Amino acid sequence: MKKVLVTGITGQDGIFLTNKLLERHKNIQIIGITRNLKNKNSFYNNLNRVNNHINNLESVSLIDLDLLNLQDTSNFISKFNPEYVFNLSGPSSVYQSFNNTLIPESICKIFDNLTTALIKNNTFPNFYQASSSEIFEESKNKINEQSEFGPKSPYAIAKLKNHNKVFQLRDEFDWNIYSGIMFNHESEFRSDDYLIMKIIKSAIKIKNNNKNTLILGSTSYIRDWSYSKDIANAIYQITLDGKMGSYVIGSGVGHQISDILNIVFNYLDLDWKEFVQVDKSLLRSGDPVKIISDPTRINKELSWETKVTFKEMVMKCLHSKI
Repeated sequence: MKKVLVTGITGQDGIFLTNKLLERHKNIQIIGITRNLKNKNSFYNNLNRVNNHINNLESVSLIDLDLLNLQDTSNFISKFNPEYVFNLSGPSSVYQSFNNTLIPESICKIFDNLTTALIKNNTFPNFYQASSSEIFEESKNKINEQSEFGPKSPYAIAKLKNHNKVFQLRDEFDWNIYSGIMFNHESEFRSDDYLIMKIIKSAIKIKNNNKNTLILGSTSYIRDWSYSKDIANAIYQITLDGKMGSYVIGSGVGHQISDILNIVFNYLDLDWKEFVQVDKSLLRSGDPVKIISDPTRINKELSWETKVTFKEMVMKCLHSKI
């Protein structure tokens, strides 16, 4: 039986990854860590939304474990002895990290506690560490694994620290540990405080005459957006078959924020230019105007590429709200 640990399992990537694991491995035990067990039923409901033909849900258990506590983490690792670890946990808000020092501290602490506990237990499972495109400097070219680093937020600085530690641990222990550098990705399971869901929620309110305007920092910024299920497939492939220490994960295609506005407002038979206002004070200092991935390495080495188009991804998010 494969023994798998997934931290941050109730997030969008955790939902799709769990589905992938259950599809591919019938003889498997998955323990998911969450700090909010009241979301347990919601998690299983979301799994069924992804795939209502899953017949081995009993293979998945959710527990509440404080990964910021090294002793608790070590005790769990020694008992469970996982063969695969997917570390998807930690705060994901870049903006909040400027005002909350606990966010970057916890990002580093969770990674350190997990890896320290595994080393102490002399257990070296295939290990996936969730990294972020935020670690890179702005570039005129598409960004790959060799691109210049230039984190602009406490969140990104913490992610880069973990990224570098992956290589140190990989070399020191000959460990199959990987840093997956994920570019923007969304799904119907994303919360309303993220850009695409914020736009959708506001557009629906405007359509229903419950709101007059939507204020954004920019409509021209360009990002590389993918569908979370595709990203989860990459996470799975990297952790089982990865050949290098890091992989850039993205579609390789950039879209302006205005492209999201066009899709959403056109579907609702609205002209977004009548309702959207730009307030540049909402932008982060030093935020790149354009950031697009170059997924050549993962395309060639693992034959992975995104399947869901940008428009399909936006529509999946939109249909989940109407």
